[in-house]
Amino acid sequence: MTKAIKKQALGRGLSALLKDPDNDINSVNDKNADKVVGTIIELDLEAIEINPFQPRSNFNEEALQELAASIKELGVIQPITVRKLDFNKYQLISGERRLRASKLIGLPTIPSYIRIANDNESLVMALVENIQRHDLDPIEIALSYQRLIEEIQLTQEQMSERVGKKRSTITNYLRLLKLDPIIQTGIRDGFISMGHGRAIINIENQDAQADIYQKIVSQNLSVRETEVLVKNYQEGVKGTSKAKKTSSFAIDAEQQTAFKNFFGAKVDVKVAGNGKGKITIPFHSEEDFNRIIKLINT
Repeated sequence: MTKAIKKQALGRGLSALLKDPDNDINSVNDKNADKVVGTIIELDLEAIEINPFQPRSNFNEEALQELAASIKELGVIQPITVRKLDFNKYQLISGERRLRASKLIGLPTIPSYIRIANDNESLVMALVENIQRHDLDPIEIALSYQRLIEEIQLTQEQMSERVGKKRSTITNYLRLLKLDPIIQTGIRDGFISMGHGRAIINIENQDAQADIYQKIVSQNLSVRETEVLVKNYQEGVKGTSKAKKTSSFAIDAEQQTAFKNFFGAKVDVKVAGNGKGKITIPFHSEEDFNRIIKLINT
């Protein structure tokens, strides 16, 4: 318990420095900034606001209670990270679970790293740190990647370098966002895994996606069984599509004879399975050709 108390006492002198309005630190060039940036400092919980860029939106209450009990016993082992907004005002970059758990047990302060950054840097730091260090569900990770692409305008290649993940891995996460919203919720709530989602995404029709999702949940299908189910569905769709394209249209002997009698030649008529076809009328001389043209124009 002594170690925990010592850990919680870190940076109390610097914390007092930050509350001095005559020596407010707003940039890395300000006096005493070098003592603050990159240092663990005890900050008042009331001075910290939640980061609007935080990708995590679901917090398991039971897990929070367990973390709160651990913090009560051992203290906050890993400091949170904040950025300075104004005098004695900070915004959370990462560590929302630790912040929430600390509030649950009524801690007045929390050990923090202070960074001075603009909104874009804050967003990148929050998303990258959460992707790398926290157990976000696959949809939250996908949304984090999407925000890095849309709001920071990172390419998938640049993002791959930032987060240390293969580009193909990032692509697989982003594809999950094309799933029906019900299925995305199912992944977030743990009813199905990312592997199930990756199998379902190969089906374009969202109603069919939803039907397969219901079968996975009700029959407790594995990822492999889901892949087989999706494959059978796709083959069924292809079979139906081919059946629709097959035409019953055909030229019978009577019609063939009618062509022959009309043109005075053996007319070749071919019909494909989709109903399209070709008529070939042979001629043996220029005179014969002109005779056929005259028949057509009559």
